[in-house]
Amino acid sequence: MTSASVELDSVYSLASGVSLRPERFGALAYSFDTRKLSFLKHPDLVAVVRAFDGSCSVREALVGVGVEERRWPSFLSAIATLDDSAMLDRVEEERASLR
Repeated sequence: MTSASVELDSVYSLASGVSLRPERFGALAYSFDTRKLSFLKHPDLVAVVRAFDGSCSVREALVGVGVEERRWPSFLSAIATLDDSAMLDRVEEERASLR
């Protein structure tokens, strides 16, 4: 169970020390800072994570990638896990609005 709560209006970016390596199933996310490895098990999830540029909200990323709304809960859970694993950085509202 994750402790992070992901809101649709939250803004994220891929953490600076994290690299995504494409795989047939999706991608591997590796943190050079924490040495953690995470499996992104679907290409749509990879596309959503790649959309996190520090100014795009979770909602905007999901809509932009074309993820059906009925699938959003599983994506929010996966994003929360990535946030808990320090694979993502949450951007403060003030910084996101300045972009």
